[in-house]
Amino acid sequence: MKIEEEIRQNSFPNEYLKANINLLFTHAWLFPKYVRDLKAFNLSSQQFNVLRILRGRHPQPASIRELTERMLDKSSNASRLVDKLLAKGWVSKTACKSDSRKVQVHITEEGLEVLANASAKLEKKIQHVFSALTEEEAAQLSALLDKLRS
Repeated sequence: MKIEEEIRQNSFPNEYLKANINLLFTHAWLFPKYVRDLKAFNLSSQQFNVLRILRGRHPQPASIRELTERMLDKSSNASRLVDKLLAKGWVSKTACKSDSRKVQVHITEEGLEVLANASAKLEKKIQHVFSALTEEEAAQLSALLDKLRS
């Protein structure tokens, strides 16, 4: 369905504003679908993001600063997220050997398992949602979004 029909607006002042509204609307449509799947694993999208970053660095740890820099949601409090994941047993924290003020965060085996299960479910959802596009169209969309941010 076209964005005009979705939000019941006949026209836009220009294509740039239309694209902006379409992008925001699509995010608001898509994001809750992922959040719902993650809730089944007792994960927020931000916690999922932290675990994915840690899995990518595994077996090396990441500092809170590194997590903050790499997170998708830059307004998230990485320290608070790590504490919640620590309470679930999905990460561990150790003091940095070279700087005791720094905390090093490691993903645990249990964290890796939860992440693998959540990722599998989410990847199925993504595959289903994006099946409306060909792989070439998905690549083009990704390239256009990269261009927009450059």
